[in-house]
Amino acid sequence: MTSLFAAFFQGQGGGSLGLVMMVGIFAVFYFLLILPQQRKQKKWQAMLSNVKAGDRVATSGGMRGVIMSVKGEGPDPTVILRVPPDNLRIEVARSSITSVFTDEVSKSS
Repeated sequence: MTSLFAAFFQGQGGGSLGLVMMVGIFAVFYFLLILPQQRKQKKWQAMLSNVKAGDRVATSGGMRGVIMSVKGEGPDPTVILRVPPDNLRIEVARSSITSVFTDEVSKSS
């Protein structure tokens, strides 16, 4: 085994070991970087598909409000938000919603 490592570091016949190391590095990157990002994306998509009127949300622009209505199911769905303190109604893209707040969180703040 020691001679295999010595051969690899000296550049003699270490092609298959190099391939194994490359596959190992790819596996580490997949499990540490790619897989968690895919899970986060799926969770965010599920949250967006479940938003409804009356939900308290925050957008990527930092605005917080209550959803008045959800418009469109096509390629560019939007929501109408009521934003305090003047109860302004604005239309934002559904994809700009970053989080939905539960009633327990909104009552405590």
